[in-house]
Amino acid sequence: MRITSPPLLTRFALALLAAMLVPAAPGTVLAQTAPVTVQASPIERFDAGGARRFGRLEFRGGLVLTSPTATFGGLSGLVVDPDGAEFLAITDKGWWLTGRIASEGDRPVGITDARMAPMMASGGRTLASQGRGDVESLVRVPSGTLVGIEGKQEVWLFPGANPLEAAGRRLVSDPALMRLGGNQGPEALLAPPGGVPAAIIVIAEESPDDPAVLPGFLFGPFDAPVPMGRFTLKRIDEFSATDAALADDGMVYLLERRFDFLRGVALRIRRFPLSDIRPGAAIEGELVMSANRLAAIDNMEGLALHRNAAGELILTLISDDNFSALQRTLLLRFAVVE
Repeated sequence: MRITSPPLLTRFALALLAAMLVPAAPGTVLAQTAPVTVQASPIERFDAGGARRFGRLEFRGGLVLTSPTATFGGLSGLVVDPDGAEFLAITDKGWWLTGRIASEGDRPVGITDARMAPMMASGGRTLASQGRGDVESLVRVPSGTLVGIEGKQEVWLFPGANPLEAAGRRLVSDPALMRLGGNQGPEALLAPPGGVPAAIIVIAEESPDDPAVLPGFLFGPFDAPVPMGRFTLKRIDEFSATDAALADDGMVYLLERRFDFLRGVALRIRRFPLSDIRPGAAIEGELVMSANRLAAIDNMEGLALHRNAAGELILTLISDDNFSALQRTLLLRFAVVE
């Protein structure tokens, strides 16, 4: 989802041009992966008072990320490896970003080995050239990587271990998803192990019908997914869903964002058991933390989970700067403290 603000026009134009002008012979997918430089500045305090504890989370550190690469920015989804270092992210202009989060303990200190590539479909075409560049969510599955595409309201699969070199194919396109508005698409994806309660779970940013709920959709089986029912999440104080991730203890963590010109930007994180998701369910969940514009936040759109060496659950958040000079790309880390 984009928060409207004056865009950096030159950067936008270069990103769009690079995404669309990909030479390829019919039926071929070319590896367009290229290294990028990412500079990182530390965020020492999450809020002005210097507090470390926020609800059930403890702030472990953060970074402000910048890059001279025109296609860098607009980060809208994130997964990290079990070690919390290797990561894969997506941009809402249809690009992959991969690299390594360098850390001192749980505190991130930099980004290394960063590479980017346009997301490819069959025939050597980019997703962006097909009007599918607004990619908002991703999740790893045993056969590859799933992504959710806003606007088209689709879920695509990029097979294999390295999505940067794979050709994606459409896996889910459903009339119920198509009813979502252009800015209400599949912001969060879950793929529970064993396909229970569904092989693919989609959470939309907002509902086209009811401002009091966030809609959820169940699909399965994975090889040929069909609708398996719907559920809702209670929408609270005009917050919209931006991402979700499933922890190894069976809890779903939901990242939410609110923006208006009077109150500015804010974030919330809720959690609830995966077992709460079932056809017809209405879920509220437990508030884990909230923060407003006085904290070191921006348009937070990506959430990833891993365990540290002490067994603590670590949340990594990233922001979508909308390719705007008025916004920032942030990477934040918190530990769940029970």
